[in-house]
Amino acid sequence: MASDDPRRPEDEGDEFERQDRDTGPFPGDRPESAPDYADDETAEFLPPEIREEELLGLRTGSGLPVGPRSVLPLEEEASSLVSRYLFPTEKFRGEWKKHWIHLLNQILIGVGATIALGWLVGWEAKHRLTGLMTVTVLIWLGVMGWVAWRVADWYMDRFVLTNKRLMVINGLVTRTVGMMPLLRVTDMKYQQSPLGRMLNYGTFVVESAGQDQALREVKPLPNPNELYLRIVEEMYEPEAVEARLSRSIEDEEAMTGDA
Repeated sequence: MASDDPRRPEDEGDEFERQDRDTGPFPGDRPESAPDYADDETAEFLPPEIREEELLGLRTGSGLPVGPRSVLPLEEEASSLVSRYLFPTEKFRGEWKKHWIHLLNQILIGVGATIALGWLVGWEAKHRLTGLMTVTVLIWLGVMGWVAWRVADWYMDRFVLTNKRLMVINGLVTRTVGMMPLLRVTDMKYQQSPLGRMLNYGTFVVESAGQDQALREVKPLPNPNELYLRIVEEMYEPEAVEARLSRSIEDEEAMTGDA
């Protein structure tokens, strides 16, 4: 017998689909027990929660946050001592003398010799030992001459960075020039003692496939963190170095124009 229900068979199918939709994972109409997918999607855009103890490593001893990297200006031209060892297409990035702590022993010897000279000359003058006084002064002059030579030798020592290589230049009378291509550097680190951290100097240790003893260990160099970042930047992001150098030149030209 024909059904009195005026709905067509396809309408019954539509009703079943609506029931499935009500129990399925759709955001429009679903029971309360269904997972809240819309809330999960919104949670992806919430900022992460950072606990206070996680920020302790980013603060100084005084409790202040650590500031951004302080970038030292790039030198535009090499000194006359270094420029003679660079070829025309090489881009100079900087040169550094060793830290003054390298001269600490020589400074102490010079101060000690001067104090000893004053005491001995006074004692010899009191006893009228004129000949011995002359010998004492000559010995002091020899010691101070040695100190002056070591200071001049320190002044001539340079650590050089270009876009192609690392260089070490040392020697006042006998000159030694060592170099290592940046492409051959396999590992590099710097070490700082407690005194080095206080006075801002460190020892660089460079490893390569074929080790060059002239560049195996270079010490003590000033601003080791900035120097380390410059070398790494030159090895992996030379475009950033060029951009910073161009920006520095533009800033100088703008300041000159304003003046």
